[in-house]
Amino acid sequence: MEYIYSVMLLNKAGKELTESNVSAVLKAAGVEVDAAKVKSLLAALDGVDVAKVIAESSVVSVAAPVSSAGPAPSAEKKEEKKKEEAPEVDAAAGLGSLF
Repeated sequence: MEYIYSVMLLNKAGKELTESNVSAVLKAAGVEVDAAKVKSLLAALDGVDVAKVIAESSVVSVAAPVSSAGPAPSAEKKEEKKKEEAPEVDAAAGLGSLF
């Protein structure tokens, strides 16, 4: 994945996708560079508009549905406070009936 990320970073920075640039980014990140992987990646990306591919894939991730896990945390806190108050009132009424 580091190799793909280096290409994306170079694209975002407006730099040319060359073996030396990809290797420099990887080295700066502390990754041991495999020259064969760099050559293979650049060969696979020959003629590919990286910016266009990134833009198209970003639309898919934005359109992903978001599921709701339940009520908002503030609603849960209000319910907890109501539950705590109820037993105190009942306990006070019970003590009053003893006297």
